Amino acid sequence: MPATCAHLDQADVSVRPSDPDGCHECLRTGDRWVHLRLCAGCGHVGCCDSSPNRHATAHNAETGHPLVRSFERREDWWFCYPDDLVFEVEGVGPARP
Repeated sequence: MPATCAHLDQADVSVRPSDPDGCHECLRTGDRWVHLRLCAGCGHVGCCDSSPNRHATAHNAETGHPLVRSFERREDWWFCYPDDLVFEVEGVGPARP
């Protein structure tokens, strides 16, 4: 596992969430989620792997977008799927303050 993310150049720190109210797919189907993740490439909001539907990971598998950020209040960590790495980006605060 690399010590640094090799995909950070594919992130857009100003990306807007596709649905600021929750997981895009779960809202459409009436399902529930545990935690939310924001795709740092396109703004898709999906549910985490602890959620029944794992929409954030499904989005990564479908699109190849490598990075997600926590979309939970006051959390500022990121995750890189290909590098299997959790990290923070200096100078970038939470996606959802």
